[in-house]
Amino acid sequence: MINTIIVGPRGKMGRLITQIAADSKELALVAGVAPKDRDYIGQDLGQVTLLGRELGVPVVDNLAEVIEACDVIIDFSTKEMGLEVLRLAKEHKKALVCGTTGFSPDEMNLFREAGETIPMLYAANTSKLVNVMNKLLQLATSAIGEETDIEIVEMHDRWKKDAPSGTAREMGELIARELGAELSDFAVYGREGAGERKPRTIGYHSIRMGDTPSSHTVFFGGFGERLEISHHSTDWRGFAKGACDCAVFLARQAPGYYSVSDVLKL
Repeated sequence: MINTIIVGPRGKMGRLITQIAADSKELALVAGVAPKDRDYIGQDLGQVTLLGRELGVPVVDNLAEVIEACDVIIDFSTKEMGLEVLRLAKEHKKALVCGTTGFSPDEMNLFREAGETIPMLYAANTSKLVNVMNKLLQLATSAIGEETDIEIVEMHDRWKKDAPSGTAREMGELIARELGAELSDFAVYGREGAGERKPRTIGYHSIRMGDTPSSHTVFFGGFGERLEISHHSTDWRGFAKGACDCAVFLARQAPGYYSVSDVLKL
């Protein structure tokens, strides 16, 4: 069994990851780690995540106290907490799956550098279907990226903190790399005022409303036709299952910087 710590167990993703991991034949939960001053610190992880049964696993507010008990950490928390989790994972040589978004380019480099010393997997989106979509985006960009206008539209609920979403950014980065450049060379965030669309740009449009589930569509617009590649989620269970699959994969790897594509062998 792979001893596993869940960071952010009360969050939307953390709760589902805990529920799926609790029934896994490969993962053994050893602790949940929550932000300080939460009223559920010290309670059982099963109670905190509304599992319906106790797991005999504590929720603590200090990762350093429990980190030696684990083989892998799954972190879907906050940007600030995620950087502290990364520091401790490197210090204690623990595998880390991070799905938290909103990091700056410099902060993302810290995760890439961590792959030199620990098994590190960063994924803005752990859904199997989203990562298959990414493969399709690579294919489409290779074939028609230079001759079409590319736009990315993403929708999320009103509580989403970053825009564009981490998944949308990841898609744009993938497309830009396929075109031989960086996303910063291509990205245009929304449009206002007069003027034609600039060539060789990737337009981003972020919609935030109600409890809208995650939705991403990439448009390749030509003349007289367009291609749309989309992913729509109805709940977050697929993302949580993907995160658990990533943890199982990562716990068996040597130090390196991995992606969900490595897990799926795409």
